Amino acid sequence: MGIVQRLRNHIGLVPNPVSRTTREAHARVRGADVSISVCPYCAVGCSQLVYTKDGRIVDIEGNYESPINGGTLCPKGAATWQLIHSPLRELRVKYRAPYSDHWEKRPLEWAMERIAQLVKKTRDATFVHRDERDLVVNRTLGIAHLGGATLDNEENYLIKKLFTGGLGIVAVENQARI
Repeated sequence: MGIVQRLRNHIGLVPNPVSRTTREAHARVRGADVSISVCPYCAVGCSQLVYTKDGRIVDIEGNYESPINGGTLCPKGAATWQLIHSPLRELRVKYRAPYSDHWEKRPLEWAMERIAQLVKKTRDATFVHRDERDLVVNRTLGIAHLGGATLDNEENYLIKKLFTGGLGIVAVENQARI
């Protein structure tokens, strides 16, 4: 027996100083599903890895395989997880009825349905099949779309196809600074 081991035995040191709790600790993303997403803030389009377990987001970090951000995120992008899980996050929309003097809180599902109904109503009321020269135009000038800076090329492509080809919207624009 070496001198170090005799000294440990004499003063009562255990051979492995790592606690059971430490040995059993693991990363919160272990066993999580990972999805690639885009940071919701500016027009840079930094890639993020979103980790989920049982349908709940457990972590968000920069995507190391991204040529845009190489795994790094700005302070706002790095705080995306807190944005999602903040107790101050609004989960309902604020709605002010026409001529009302106050705001009401409504469920998000109500707002989505209302938007769909108003788009349909406006499209039906303003849709033009043929113009004044009898040319087929299949368009509406009563609706416009302005996209957000964080939309990627694929999302913009789908929006353009749906809104122009599907709904006949002519004014489809994007604020991206690319």
